[in-house]
This record gives sequence, structure tokens and C-alpha cells, in this order.
Amino acid sequence: METMPTNNPTIATCIAKWRLTSSTSLKQSLSMALGGLLLLGMGCAGAETVFVTLEKDNALAVLDPLAGKLLTTVPVGQRPRGIAISPDNKVLYVATSDDNTIKMLDASTFKELGRLPSGDDPETFALSPKGDLLYASNEDDSLVTVIDIAKKQVVKQIKVGVEPEGISVSPDNQWLASASETTNMVHWIDTKTQTITDNTLVDPRPRAVQFTPDSQQLWVTSEMAGTLMILDVKTKQIIKSLTFEAAGVTADKMQPVGIAIDKDRRYGYVALGPANRVAVVNAQTFVVEKMLLVGSRVWNLAFSPDQKRLYTTNGVSNDVSIIDLDSQTVTHSVGVGTYPWGVAVKP
Repeated sequence: METMPTNNPTIATCIAKWRLTSSTSLKQSLSMALGGLLLLGMGCAGAETVFVTLEKDNALAVLDPLAGKLLTTVPVGQRPRGIAISPDNKVLYVATSDDNTIKMLDASTFKELGRLPSGDDPETFALSPKGDLLYASNEDDSLVTVIDIAKKQVVKQIKVGVEPEGISVSPDNQWLASASETTNMVHWIDTKTQTITDNTLVDPRPRAVQFTPDSQQLWVTSEMAGTLMILDVKTKQIIKSLTFEAAGVTADKMQPVGIAIDKDRRYGYVALGPANRVAVVNAQTFVVEKMLLVGSRVWNLAFSPDQKRLYTTNGVSNDVSIIDLDSQTVTHSVGVGTYPWGVAVKP
């Protein structure tokens, strides 16, 4: 079937959705022109797509969040976890840990475009702001692997602490932060020299790190201590440490993991693992303002492109929670498959 040319990204995405939801026989019997006319006739409210890695299904779940439904699942490789989308929204990067690679997939067709030499057992990774470099955590080898995406080549391997996992690049592209779970340390890597310049001791078992959009702060979660630490980028020191409480939840269940911070640094959202809550943190006062009940073992978070919604992966209840951020309420739960882990969103 030929591709219908269009310069309208909304129509292009709608067509991609039509392809996913149409049966094979229908695709073979109808032309793309007819498919496009049907779409235009029915309308296509919103073109946003959510991608979720399913660790136990070896697959990628594709959701229409506005309709609140699962569109399809796509086989993707062994034990997929970390996921990200390129700045131009054309390429999905998926860490298939048991394949020891990071796969590049076309974000519309899911055709494999290539594989990156990520080192053994990649789980988490971060893209540079321009999307030209990828930084992968190699937990078993205590390394961060720097990969040139265009060349599909390793540029450098940086020795860090024991069991690195959380990793993030500052939006101004000055710093790469790598958190080592067993060393209990954040390593500050200068992106120009690709060397460690500073180390900050943090609470036990740091899991996720996330720079604020203005690159002035680094938020770090400690799964074992149950804390969120706010670090000042200039001084590399902790300026605030928060704990979390919720009625009926014991302290041992408060295990902070994934972080999302809005573009205006008004609120930060923290996934609290087996507490089955997302904490709403005022990013100016560092006060926990609300707890949102989501699915079981909430792990990772991602904003919608307009930051009006937040999507959570709930690894034990096997679903995604959709949070309306204007009202700060959970509006939908969508079943996706077994052990959802990572999440990425395409406009």
C-alpha cells in the first residue's frame, strides 16, 4: 500500500492510527485515499500517542490516551524497559535489556531502524537535548556508555560508581548526572569533556535523577530512604530533602522512583512505587501538596505534550493511570499488558 503524502502532522498521525486499528483485510481492500477521507469525515480529536514498554510481554503498548484505550501491542525484543523519543518525534529508542542493545524504531510504523551498542543489560538512558548522543547506564559494569547515534558507535565509556541507574542530561547540555545505587552517589559529568568533575553523596539507593527545565536544580529519589532530594546545580549540594506520608501507607512502602517536573517549575511529580501514589510537590516551596492514588507499584511518569496530563506506568496492576493536571485527579486507567515499565509520548 502506498503512503499518502501530507504535510499536516495531525492528519499523518491520524492515518497512522487508522493503520493500527484497521484490519489487514480492510487495509488490503481500501486505498489510502479512502482511509484518509474516512478519517477526515469522522474527525480525529487529538493526535497524541503514548508508548509503554512491557517488561514481561517483550512488547511495546501503543495507547490513545484521549480515547482512553489500548490501540495495539508490538513485539519489540527481550525485556524492554527504558524508552525515549527523539526531539523530532520520529524515532523511538527502546532499551531491550536482555538483548544487550537499544533499538531504534520508526515512531509511526515501529519498523526497526537500527541498534545502538549500549553495552550489557541497558535499562535506563538519556538523550542529549539535540538528540545526537545517547547516554546509557550499564549497571553490571559500573559504566556510562556514550553513543553517537548517527554513527551508531560508542564514543566513550565513563567509569562511575557501583550499579548506576538514574541518568539525566541538563536542558542546557552542560551536565550529565548519573546516580549509582550501591555507591549512594550522584556523579556530575561535564558533557564537553565527558569526565566526572564532582560527586555528591545522597541517601541510600538513588533511583531516578531529573533536572529542572531551567537546569538550576537536580531532583533525586532515594528508594531505600524514602526521600526526594533537591540539589543545587551550581554548588552540587543538597538544598532540601523531603519525605512522604499517606494515610494507611506504611513507611516501608514509600519508595520514590520516577520524577517529572513541569516546564514552568511549578510542580514536580514523584512516583512512590508500592505506595501506589504519585506525590504532587510544589517546586517553589518544596511542600508535598497532594497524594494521588494510582495503580499498583507506580514506576515511571511522562507528561502529555501540552503538560495538561500525566501518564504513569503501574507495574503490578498492569495499567497506565491518566492524571488530569488542571484538577490534579486521576481520570482513567488503561490496561496495557504485563509489567509496564517505561513511558514516552508523541504529539
